Amino acid sequence: MIATIGTDETPAATAPAAAHARPGSDSDEAALAARLRLAVTRLHRCLRQQADGGLTPSQASALAGVEQLGSPTLGALAAREAVQPPSMTRIVGALEDLGHVTRVVDAADRRVARITITPSGEAVLRHIRSLKNAFLAERVAALAPDERAALGDLTALLERLVARDDG
Repeated sequence: MIATIGTDETPAATAPAAAHARPGSDSDEAALAARLRLAVTRLHRCLRQQADGGLTPSQASALAGVEQLGSPTLGALAAREAVQPPSMTRIVGALEDLGHVTRVVDAADRRVARITITPSGEAVLRHIRSLKNAFLAERVAALAPDERAALGDLTALLERLVARDDG
């Protein structure tokens, strides 16, 4: 857990619940869930602070969404980002002004505009990701070999935890 980020919630705040929980009880699971949520939130905050692409978090997330979705409509991108279409219009407009995305008329339906990432946008995402990866790699390198192995196992569990149920 990264303890360098200040917050109202500390590991001690979750300790009383864990101290009174019976092994295997719902209280155990709730305490573990609270600790996991706090650790993931702190890690996310640390990683967000490493981004130096000149983008707001919303812009960076939308740009990554355009990359992941291929050539989404504004509506599809707004849905992915869980924002209202007018907000996404502003975000995409700012990305367009920066030269990171372009709007392209849909060949099948000329009323629809699709958003595509530009080489500049791809470069910004690569830069942001390399900064975040370097930050994590430095932290991981400081761990003992057995801790790195445990982190590998934990990462596999986290991947399973967030995997979508396609079946």
